[in-house]
Amino acid sequence: MRSFLSIRLTVMTFWLMAVLSLGSTLPARAQFLPSTNLNGATGLIDMPSGESQPDGYFGLDHGQLAAMGRNTLSFQITPRLSGSFRYMALGNWNRKSCPPDCKGINRFDTYYDRNFDVRFKLLNEGKYLPAVTIGLQDFIGTSLNMAEYIAMTKTFGNRLKVTAGLGFGRMASYGAIGTLVGPRPKVDFGLGGLPNVGQWFRGQAAPFGGIEFKISDKLTLKAEYSSDSYLVESDRREIFTHRSPLNFGIEYQATKALRVGAYSMYGDRIGFNFSILINPALRPLGGVRGPGPLPVRPRPPIAESPEVWTTTWLDQPDAKQRLLDAMNATLDKNELEVEQISVTADTAQVRFRNVNYDAASQAVGRIARAMTHAMPASIETFEIVPMVYGMPTAKVVVRRTDMEALEFAPDAGNAVRARISIAEAGRPLADRLTNTELLPKFKWSLVPYVQTMLFHPRVPIQALYGVRLSANLELSRGFLISAAVNDKWGGKVRSRNRNRVDSAIPAVRSDTAVYLDQGDPALTVLNAVWLGKLAPQLYSRVSIGYLELMFGGIAAEVMWKPVNRRWAIGADLNYVAQRNSDGGLGFDTYDYRVATGFVSGYFDLGKGYEVQLDAGRYLAGDVGATFTLMRTFANGWKIGAFATFTNLSAKQFGEGSFDKGLKFEFPLSWFTGQGTRTILPFTLRPLGRDGGARLNLGNRLIRLVPNYGTYEYDRQAGRFWK
Repeated sequence: MRSFLSIRLTVMTFWLMAVLSLGSTLPARAQFLPSTNLNGATGLIDMPSGESQPDGYFGLDHGQLAAMGRNTLSFQITPRLSGSFRYMALGNWNRKSCPPDCKGINRFDTYYDRNFDVRFKLLNEGKYLPAVTIGLQDFIGTSLNMAEYIAMTKTFGNRLKVTAGLGFGRMASYGAIGTLVGPRPKVDFGLGGLPNVGQWFRGQAAPFGGIEFKISDKLTLKAEYSSDSYLVESDRREIFTHRSPLNFGIEYQATKALRVGAYSMYGDRIGFNFSILINPALRPLGGVRGPGPLPVRPRPPIAESPEVWTTTWLDQPDAKQRLLDAMNATLDKNELEVEQISVTADTAQVRFRNVNYDAASQAVGRIARAMTHAMPASIETFEIVPMVYGMPTAKVVVRRTDMEALEFAPDAGNAVRARISIAEAGRPLADRLTNTELLPKFKWSLVPYVQTMLFHPRVPIQALYGVRLSANLELSRGFLISAAVNDKWGGKVRSRNRNRVDSAIPAVRSDTAVYLDQGDPALTVLNAVWLGKLAPQLYSRVSIGYLELMFGGIAAEVMWKPVNRRWAIGADLNYVAQRNSDGGLGFDTYDYRVATGFVSGYFDLGKGYEVQLDAGRYLAGDVGATFTLMRTFANGWKIGAFATFTNLSAKQFGEGSFDKGLKFEFPLSWFTGQGTRTILPFTLRPLGRDGGARLNLGNRLIRLVPNYGTYEYDRQAGRFWK
């Protein structure tokens, strides 16, 4: 073994010398950006590095070594902090020895494991100092992949990087140099899902390191010394054979987003890595396409045309109707709809519905431009009020003179933002006219759908597919009826074989697979909704009927959301019964009823970060709180994480110990480049359990009226002129 290792070290030395000599003859290259390793973490080949990805970047990786596949989703939460979720598939898991009656973890031909990682960059790279990162790998759960590390990376020019680090846990299973902090306690896995704090940075420590050399803008060579012996996979399971700590590879940067790599791994196998790195701040098709805005129509000077500036128009009996017709003539009704106009001699207020624009500032800007065409010259002040199902949200006040002066000014978006004001909508001006042609309004859609269930221990990805028929009838301001039916065309899902007999927790979510499989067709939603404003800045919602696939009843909510504050407070109270699993109208199968409700706090931390705290009673009767942290990008992407802690013990909750996961919201306009307010939400839970479960309501107030306050508007002020 020693002679083999000596040969490997000699080969690595000659390889390094060749790279360095080649580097001396090559011209400087473009910026040397960080790459990811087989674990989907910023790193070398199998080891981490001291770097981080650009702020806000979102990564998808697949790493393959022998029969072991790793699928990783990563997010650079802040310039220093990043997190990852990894789903591993270890094939040939029980190939070495397993009796016919294999039980427990040994019963799987392929063993699936979930990992959470977190990394924090302690030090940015400087002229002399390296970038330094401290990381926790698989710090929650089974500990199969658990490790901690400190990694340092230094870049030399635009071609060479050198990384050195110290690993603990799994990353100290080869070439350990001793114990630095103290013995590493044995992991008490239990039901999983809890941080293994007692093991962090304890026990044996081992060095690791490597180099990266950029041959060209497309090709990079890598070599590393790994401190991971793959004790379980190599010795105990014989998935592959660990022969050497040395790994070598080459990576090809196919596009700005796509990188692929091939590697010689541990002297035994070839490994592969496919990495996609996405910048949510950029749209794949560029900006949102659509008709251009109207130019601002300036008024003639009063000295040249005094008759244009008179207020005699106000005495005409049909003045407001003419103004309403003029506004409608200048606007695309598929984008914006005027709901009400009210005027005085020098002020006009327009209350409108934003049908399609994903940015409040763009919708307000389009209305303001139209008002310069439709309103008489005497009107100097524009009051623009976005409406949501009859609820006025905020009032944006724009001076017409500023519109005329700033349209072509440098940094026009911020310039006009500095001169407008945003306040509580208040009441309309005294002389007003409502557009009676808007209601009643009926909308429907027939679209394909895919319903996934993830992380089953034997079938990790399951899906149903079919078509969804949705309809929405708005009968009057604030009153609507919604319905949706799913018709399944194919696919099948199965539950996790949860033993309900041994559990005291009602099956409020663990039977989701039964509902998805049996309901064909399935009435998912049929309810009546009342929305309104009880007082300035106090919104309300009441929903009655079949609220979601699994529950029906009554759900009521109020939310106080001041226009010029970063926070909001809400409360909801619901009384629901569990529906039959056949997708019909009955409630008799489960005979389960529950009162559930929450007090919620929402806070905008600035720079796109938002915190939500919900405390109350969940569907299974457990009491506790959910903490959610989200990051919002200027184009509408939202990425975050949540965790729920209730009075259920880990044993009562079951595998996973508590509810947690990742949340995503993707604006459809980001993918299509077409204006739309449609949001594609997705929640990734390692396990779907009954503890910490809430109603799945799509019309919560925080989702209906989030984009019209001062701080929300400021994020996209530049789109006022778009």
